[in-house]
Amino acid sequence: MKYFAGEYDVAVIGAGHAGIEAALAAARLGCKTAVFTINMDAVGNCPCNPSIGGTAKGHLVREIDALGGEMGKTADECFLQSRMLNRGKGPAVHSLRAQIDRRKYSTVMKHKLELQKNLELRQAEIVEIEKTEDGYDLTTRMLAVFHCKTVVIATGTYLGGRIFVGEVSYESGPDGIFPASFLGASLKKLGLPLRRFKTGTPARVLRNSIDYTDLEVQKGDEPPQPFSYETESLGENKVDCYISWTNDETKQIILENIHRSPLYAGKIEGIGPRYCPSFEDKIMRFKDKPRHQLFIEPCGLDTEEMYLQGMSSSLPEEVQLKFYHTIKGLENCVIMRPAYAIEYDCVDPTAMLATLEFKDFPNLFGAGQFNGSSGYEEAAAQGLVAGINAALKVLGKSPLIL
Repeated sequence: MKYFAGEYDVAVIGAGHAGIEAALAAARLGCKTAVFTINMDAVGNCPCNPSIGGTAKGHLVREIDALGGEMGKTADECFLQSRMLNRGKGPAVHSLRAQIDRRKYSTVMKHKLELQKNLELRQAEIVEIEKTEDGYDLTTRMLAVFHCKTVVIATGTYLGGRIFVGEVSYESGPDGIFPASFLGASLKKLGLPLRRFKTGTPARVLRNSIDYTDLEVQKGDEPPQPFSYETESLGENKVDCYISWTNDETKQIILENIHRSPLYAGKIEGIGPRYCPSFEDKIMRFKDKPRHQLFIEPCGLDTEEMYLQGMSSSLPEEVQLKFYHTIKGLENCVIMRPAYAIEYDCVDPTAMLATLEFKDFPNLFGAGQFNGSSGYEEAAAQGLVAGINAALKVLGKSPLIL
C-alpha cells in the first residue's frame, strides 16, 4: 500500500556525476532537496575510466568549479596523476586530465552529500513519476510517495539498463548493480520522448599479470596542476601510466569474430553517444590502420585493477582473452572484470529548454546521460545547470542560461 513519505522543493533521481552536482547546487541555493539512488555505495561511481578531465572535458571541470560545483575539488582530493594534454598545440586546446582513485572519489562525494545542509541522500528506486497541480509525486519501489515541486532526472545508464557480452545479455546497471527497471515505462506514460543509447567499457586486468618491460611509461606533470582554483597544492604524482599498441594479430582476431559482437549482430538497438566507440568499431571503421594505441592505467592505490583505456568491447569473454593476449605487455594478463556494452533509455534533448527543463513538462528537468551526453564531466556540467535552474524555479527567480 502506498504511503505519503514527505515533500521536497527539489528531488534528484540518480546520484552519479549529474545527480551529485544537481543536488548540491539546489541545496546550496537554499532548497529542501533529496537525491535518490538505487545503491548508496555507488554514489559518484566511475564505472568507466578512472579519470576526470581530458580533451574537451578538462575545460568543463574548470567551468563547473567556477560556478561552485564539486567535481574539480573532489578530483583534486583523489588524484593519482595529473597531466596537461595537448601541450604541443596552442593554449586554447590545453586540457587538464587527472588519473583518480575511483573508490576514494565515490566515498568522498558520498560524504559531501551526507554533510550538505538542506540535502537528504536516500537509497530508493523511483519507479513512478506522476504530474500534480504543483509539481510531481515520486513513488519508490517500497511504495513511499514523495511530493516534489521540481524534479531532476539523472538516471545515467541505469534506466532500462541491459548488459551485453557477446551472445550473453541480461538486465543490469553498470558494475553489476541493479538497473532502474520500472521508471522508463512511467516516463513513457508521462509522454517523454525516450530512445535507446549504448556505451561500453574495457576489461580490468590484474596489475602483476602485466609485463611492463617494453611498455612506454607515461609520467605525470611536475608539479601537478589542480582542477580547482581553491586547491593550493596537490602534492606529488603517485602513479605512472603505460602505453602499448595493438597489432595485426589483434586486428585479425576482431575481424574473425566481428559477427559475434552484439552491435554488429543486430542485438543492440541503441546508438552510441559521441566519443565512446568500441574497439571492434575502431577496427571496422579504420581497417587501414595497422595498430591502435591503448593506455594502461591504475584504478586506485588500494586495488590491483588496471584499466585498459581505448579497448572497450562487447565481444564474448573468450574472444576478449584472445585479443588482449596479443598486445605487448598483456600476453599473460589476467582479466578481473571483462569488457561489456550497456544499453539504456535516454531522452531526446531537443524536448528541453536551455535551462534543461522540459518544454512540455514544467518543473521537470533532465541531466547527464539521460540527456544523451557522454562522459562524467559533461554529465556533471549538465547536472549543475539543471540543479541551479530547478532551485531558481522554486525560488521564483530568473533562470540561469549560459
